[in-house]
Amino acid sequence: MTPRMWNHQDEQASVWPGRNWPLGPTWTPEATNFAVYCPRADRVWLCLFDDDGTERRVELLEQSLGIWHAEIPGVPVGARYGYRVEGPWDPERGLRFNQHKLLVDPYALAVSGTVQDHPAVYGHELHDPSLPNRADSAPYVPRSVVVARDFDWEGDVPMRRRWRDTVIYEMHVKGMTALHDRVPEELRGTYAGLATPAVTDYLRDLGVTAVELLPIHQFATEPGVAARGQVNYWGYNTLNYFSPHNAYSASGDRGQQVTEFKEMVKALHRAGLEVILDVVYNHTAEGGPQGPTLSFRGLDDLGYYQRVLDGHGDPAVPDTYWDVTGCGNTVDTTHTQSLRLVLDSLRYWVTEMHVDGFRFDLTSALTRTQQAVDMGSHLLTAIGQDPLLRHVKLIAEPWDASMDGYMVGRFPPPWVEWNDQYRDTVRDFWRGHSDGIRTIATRLAGSSDLYADDGRSPYASVNFVTAHDGFTLRDLVSYDRKHNESNGEDNRDGTDNNRSWNCGVEGETDDPEVRALRRRQAKNLLTTLCFSAGVPMLTMGDERGRTQRGNNNAYVHDDPVSWVDWNPDDAWLDVYEHTKAALRLRREHPALRQRHWFEGRPTIKGGPRDLAWLHPDGREMTTEDWHDRSLKVVGMFVSGDPLRSPGPRGEQLHDRSFMMWLNSSADPVRVTLPQNEWVQKGEVVLSTDAAHPAGSVVLAGDVVELEARSALVVREV
Repeated sequence: MTPRMWNHQDEQASVWPGRNWPLGPTWTPEATNFAVYCPRADRVWLCLFDDDGTERRVELLEQSLGIWHAEIPGVPVGARYGYRVEGPWDPERGLRFNQHKLLVDPYALAVSGTVQDHPAVYGHELHDPSLPNRADSAPYVPRSVVVARDFDWEGDVPMRRRWRDTVIYEMHVKGMTALHDRVPEELRGTYAGLATPAVTDYLRDLGVTAVELLPIHQFATEPGVAARGQVNYWGYNTLNYFSPHNAYSASGDRGQQVTEFKEMVKALHRAGLEVILDVVYNHTAEGGPQGPTLSFRGLDDLGYYQRVLDGHGDPAVPDTYWDVTGCGNTVDTTHTQSLRLVLDSLRYWVTEMHVDGFRFDLTSALTRTQQAVDMGSHLLTAIGQDPLLRHVKLIAEPWDASMDGYMVGRFPPPWVEWNDQYRDTVRDFWRGHSDGIRTIATRLAGSSDLYADDGRSPYASVNFVTAHDGFTLRDLVSYDRKHNESNGEDNRDGTDNNRSWNCGVEGETDDPEVRALRRRQAKNLLTTLCFSAGVPMLTMGDERGRTQRGNNNAYVHDDPVSWVDWNPDDAWLDVYEHTKAALRLRREHPALRQRHWFEGRPTIKGGPRDLAWLHPDGREMTTEDWHDRSLKVVGMFVSGDPLRSPGPRGEQLHDRSFMMWLNSSADPVRVTLPQNEWVQKGEVVLSTDAAHPAGSVVLAGDVVELEARSALVVREV
């Protein structure tokens, strides 16, 4: 259909000059203001789409500060639109304007439709990238949507829970409920599905306090993945930073997804659960220079994406992207507009969508100054001084795809970090590959080697054993090798450094001894996680024994491989109960979630040490013991009387004391419970040793035989 040209002289509409702020569409009953940043363009058209698909073009004649703008009366809420831009086509100079490509507004609050894998979505000819592609992309790309910002929050406010009281549950919006039999069928796999009592009650009863949602910004499937007939399930391929992904909406994609997302946040908050978003600002769905032209590339390719630099900090080859994300492009947060985009997006999700925090994917890629990692970078500085953003939860994935991007322990306050050294140490300890107990003790006590030297607290370490990327917990104790054949990449994708142990048999088995050992190992790993200083993060379904059948990179599986199976027949319900009990103990006892570092000395004169490390012989560890590489048992005593952390009015707090024994040896080990004047009697409150069930009483000086590969937690009576 031939598009209808619509300008300020059109008798059917008047076009007012409007203003250059805020960016994106601003709807009022009288008129809608449109503003888009496109500083190097010659002409810009706003393209409005009727319900029958008719495209009506309005040329934006006003430009100020690189922003094209107009105000148009009568545009309804739910109207679909996009932009077309005319300008130089000169890829060697980093200029890729092509008016035949319909572009998503970077500041759109909702997106309707999806990207289709078609040659027309590319700005260049596939056979010769130096030539512009003149095919119209409109039939194959999504539309931006005009959204009204009214919503009744009914008094909902950000929760602001303290880090030391936080337990994170990493989940996928669709995967959590796609198979849930107690969620209405029409709501499964959606924001509304997560808001149902079947989910909120489950999470609250489990004992987590925050959900960390895998990416919910509008995303697209990579062309290479689509060519294999697969989809991007995880969502780490962002198309728009303001729009909730429309495929997770049960109510529609003409703005209804925004309301549904807000209702979900409100329901989660009512259940006492914070909402943290996994955000992917480091790259976009447009990929490398030979990728599709969907939004940013067609508006300001030079501004949004980093280029390879020469020795003077200038682009050496403007047509060559600099990529430390492994995804073809790296967003340039040293550019004013790119930085503004990220900050505006973050503020929007906090102020208008009421989310409580963010986990930043490949954060090191965003900290680059002259392409070197810089902890004083534009983005970190801007967030650190922002009166709103500096008070929300900020989690860094402290690395990127480069060798120099690994920055664990280096991010400044108020950032906390995913601690992969915790993950690796705990996995190695329980599979019997540790080099003594020095490193596992450091991780149990909060990783002071990484975080204490710059004034941060133990909660700067987000501790995890598994995450979306890698084996599930069940697969971690069931497979020695990855099994990613179904991904379509000949099992080349995914890490080979799994640090896993299959307990003697690769994959699922009917052997009762192997099955029992695997469940015990899973409980051991979760016990360690829940009782370590720092912030624990669980992965969706691990507490139930969710399996991906050995796939450690299931990003293309929008199917039961990735979804939680709620059928109780194959669920590890004993592991669920164990996890629930561990989290309840952590929640009820401040001694197990202190914000101060342990000092290994008494809190008050004449009292017990706040932390003591115990040898199986019942004595405190000596220097020689710490260097005993054969030692596979660690004992940890935490004093609760009194706590080093004061109360809210400075008062001294008191709690029970705890002792934890972890035996990663393949053999039973006899441990002597220490004799001291402070704790004479204890009760087993958590155990993976059948001979010492919860409720058992032990006395100072008792000799207890710990089962091979077992954990025992004792609380002072």
